[in-house]
Formats: sequence, C-alpha cells, structure tokens
Amino acid sequence: MTSGSLSSVSAAPSTAASKHLFDEACQYIPCGSSRVHYFYEPYPIYAHSGRGCRLTDVDGVERLDFVNNMTSLIHGHAHPQIVAAITDQAQRGTAWSEPGAEEVRLAKHLVERVPSIERIRFGNSGTENVMMAVKLARAFTGRHKIAKFEGFYHGYYDYIQVSVKSAASNWGPEESPASVPNSGGLSPTVLDEVVTIPFNKPELLEALLAKHGADLAAFLVDPLASQAGSPVPATGFLERLTELTRHHGIVLIYDEVVSFRLGYAGGQERYGGTPDLTALGKIIGGGLPVGAVGGRADIMALLDPSKGPPKVLSGGTFSANPLTMAAGLTAMELYTRAEVERLNALGARLRDGMNACFEARGLAMRAGGDGTLCRILLMNEPVRDYRHFVTDSGPAKQLAAMHARLLDEGVIITRAGTACLSTPMGESEVEMFVRALDRALDHVPA
Repeated sequence: MTSGSLSSVSAAPSTAASKHLFDEACQYIPCGSSRVHYFYEPYPIYAHSGRGCRLTDVDGVERLDFVNNMTSLIHGHAHPQIVAAITDQAQRGTAWSEPGAEEVRLAKHLVERVPSIERIRFGNSGTENVMMAVKLARAFTGRHKIAKFEGFYHGYYDYIQVSVKSAASNWGPEESPASVPNSGGLSPTVLDEVVTIPFNKPELLEALLAKHGADLAAFLVDPLASQAGSPVPATGFLERLTELTRHHGIVLIYDEVVSFRLGYAGGQERYGGTPDLTALGKIIGGGLPVGAVGGRADIMALLDPSKGPPKVLSGGTFSANPLTMAAGLTAMELYTRAEVERLNALGARLRDGMNACFEARGLAMRAGGDGTLCRILLMNEPVRDYRHFVTDSGPAKQLAAMHARLLDEGVIITRAGTACLSTPMGESEVEMFVRALDRALDHVPA
C-alpha cells in the first residue's frame, strides 16, 4: 500500500506538452485519441508513466488516478509482481499459436474462484466476449432475440448497442420500452431482435418475459451498471431474474466485465442470482487486453472441436496470449478475499466523505455506486433505475466542471463522474480525494 500527500494546486498546472501532442494527433487520429471516452474539451491530458495509484502526464504533473484505465487496473500501475510476471514471460515469448501452461493456470483459478463457471474460454476484450456469450445462447436455445435492461451498457456489439442512452422523447412507455439505437451503422433489423426491460421492477420483468420469453435466447444484465447511474439491484431482484429465465428457457448472461471487482467471485457473489454464462474482462488481464466467457459446461461445450466441427466458432490471433495470461493470474492471486473486503470498505469511506462534502454545501448531489466503484450523481437520492437517473439528474455541465477542477487539484476521474479504487490506495488517498473534491466544488456551477 502506498500513501503520501498532494498539495493543493494553487494554479492550473501546465498542459503545454499535452496540447502539442493533441494538435499533432488530430492530424492522424479522429479527436486525437483512439478512445472516445478519454476525449474532453479543450483536449485530454496525455499520460507518460504510472506507478501505484499515481499517473504522471507528459508535462510532468503527477495525479492520483481514480480511473485506472476504465476500472481495469485493480492493482494500479506497474505493480512489481505483475511487471515481473510479464517480463519473465516476454523473455520466453509473447505469443504463439499453441496453447500454453499460463492459460491453463488462469482458467483453473477462475473456475475454482467462481461457482457458476464450470468451463471458460479467453478472448481479447469485454465486448468480444459479451458477443460470444450471446452467440452461445442463440446456438444453445435455437432462438434469436435477446433481452437487456434499459440504459445498461454492454460494449460495442451491434445487438447490445440498443437502449443505452434513450431519452423521454423516444423511450416509450415503461411497461413496454422502445428499443432505441445507440450508434450509427446499426442495421434496422437489430432493433427487432432486442427486447428492452426496466430494471429493478419485478412486476414489469415478469409481464414482459411472459410476453416475449418464448422468443428470447439470452438475457443480459450488469450487476452494477455505471452508465445507467449505478442502480444497486433491489433485494431479491437478481434471484427473481434467475428464476424467470430458468422458467422460460432463457440463457442468463452476467456482464461482469466491470463488476467482477466487487466480490471475490464477482458481482454475482455480492448481489445474488446465478448466471448461466458470465462475461469477464478488465481486471482479469493484469493490465493487458483480455476478455473471457465462462459458465455451464453444457453451453460451453458448443465451442468444443474435439468431436467434430464446433457448433459455435471462436478464435482470435491473440486470444489467451501468454503475456496476458501470466499477468492476469498474478493479478487475480493478489486480489484475495481479504483485499476485496478491504478495498470495498475503503470505497464506502470514499463515498461517505464525498457525501459529507455535498451535504455541507446543500448540493443536490451524492456519491453513488458500491464497493470499489463510485459515481457522482446530480441528484440527492439513490438511483432506482435508468429513467429515474435520467429524469432527476441535474445539468451535465456540473460534472464537466468538477472533472476539470479535480484535474487541476491532482485527481483523475472520468468526465461522467465515475471513479474507482485500486489496491495501492489507502485512507490517505481517500482523504486526499475528498479534500480535492471539497476545493473543486468552489468552482462548480449551481
């Protein structure tokens, strides 16, 4: 665990080197970055190096990193044991066509760690393996349609880029939500294949599954959906979802690409319910590109080529590459049950400190989220579902101002107001974040 102190930034730190890189990058890359989430006005900060929970930009400014590559760096930057695992493996080879012992070891660890996972297959991203889970469900059931919760994000696969950012103008009645495209380039037929369902409303869940259940191959859920405002599942809701999907013969898919960090065995351990398949990513790669899908042996058997051509084809030049497998195994072994519990408790302390700042100023804001995940909400009550989040939120300019001021104060969050913890953090880093937030709020518009 590292600790230290960051003094208040009296004036905005220099960003001249970032500005130079941005101007150059825009000549070759749309908006100067291949990652849309990292763009913000007038230009993003460009990173140079990271160690532990601190990131240093190209101007030499060090900040506390509460983004951690979009929640993927559970152990922060350049953890010595993960670096050693990568270095050792790189000296023996970075990739090969054949399977390796590293893949077997990480698979064994995850199967033994998560009770619902009997078999597992690795890929290169969360989106890729959510897509694979959907294909497995379709092949297993012989059905084509899928269901998802309104406002939940599951990656960039066509069929799940639906009803992620719908609004009152197009989302339709709550008892039968419209399926709304979230991106250009989607085939119009995609909308016919996706049933959108409100979250945390068991009566509507039952009614809509009674209507559509016979046509559904899969039901996707993120146990803690950040882009929907991080609504915590109501007590018993995911258990009821499990019962209903079983009743209708629907493959239940947990998207735990982000939420896996919330429990030793993921969000499913923390919130309940039992998925048939689980999509993983982010923290299981130790800071390198990774994805995985795992679950029931009879469904995963559709990928097995040992008895003839597999029913579902999958591959990838860098799937289960030994660098990722070595880094991922080390990261998972370091993320013990005790460390999960410590970091979740630290997350609760962070949210309490943030809420004290908001309450002291009489602001209609709160820190939502759970465990190691935090989201600044422009409302003063817990989010129930996506429509509640969108309808009752304040102006987004407040988050943009807060993001910019926190950068000046030496703290990195996302421009959407999300933050996460990493294991190098302790109470001192939480206190530094809260003090920086308190100062930043002086500059946030009402």
